[in-house]
Amino acid sequence: MRLAGKIAIITGAGSGIGRATALLYATEGAHVIVNDVSQENGEQTVAEIKDNGGQASFFHADVTNPESVQALTEYAIQEYKHIDILFNNVGMSNVGRLDEVEPDVWDKVMSVNVKGVYLPSKYIVPHMMERKSGCIINMSSCAAEMGLAKRALYSATKGAILSLTKAMQVDYAPYNIRVNALLPGTILTPFVENYLKTAYSDPEEAIAGIKTRQLSGELGKPEDVAAAAVFLGSDESKFMMGSPLYIDGGVVFGKNA
Repeated sequence: MRLAGKIAIITGAGSGIGRATALLYATEGAHVIVNDVSQENGEQTVAEIKDNGGQASFFHADVTNPESVQALTEYAIQEYKHIDILFNNVGMSNVGRLDEVEPDVWDKVMSVNVKGVYLPSKYIVPHMMERKSGCIINMSSCAAEMGLAKRALYSATKGAILSLTKAMQVDYAPYNIRVNALLPGTILTPFVENYLKTAYSDPEEAIAGIKTRQLSGELGKPEDVAAAAVFLGSDESKFMMGSPLYIDGGVVFGKNA
């Protein structure tokens, strides 16, 4: 029970890494406030947690909308009095060279990925500052640290999140708030599976190609990232501040000769 008694908000917890983390957080003793723009997916996550004996509640909020995020924050404080962990997990991808990205797509992905970290942090951090206690986990990516073909926009957002994480840590360290980032490699989430099926004529060949750039020779699973998120949310990582944590199968620092 590494998170016993903790109140945790996980954005984008209706599927993929967010759902896997919500399930593991609840198993480790946290009460999880599940946030997602899909009420159906969010409520499925809550139902699965409760079926396993955990504690969770759902709140529908759009993390790109200030009023919506304020309502989420107010709900958490009114119902549970405080927030111990904020996992800014919401995100979306984009494929294409910079010259292929349309302005409206640029704005949308920037809004979801970067503003989706800014707004929940902006409204939740003051409550953590008041208690002089808190943990924030931001979802970056190994794409923030390396060049990937046709990932210009996605890489830009994840690089921004990594830099934001470091700056936030400097500002909030005096309030005993830790801010760290997760940098996954390619994780086989439902989103990635759907992308491979729609973008490639042979999805299995595409997966085989992706595997070759990872020293592990395998794609990651949502549970791999969830385990790292538990570590960052627990007291076991109390000396980690402003740090990037890689869960990438050896993509960034390894090379398969």
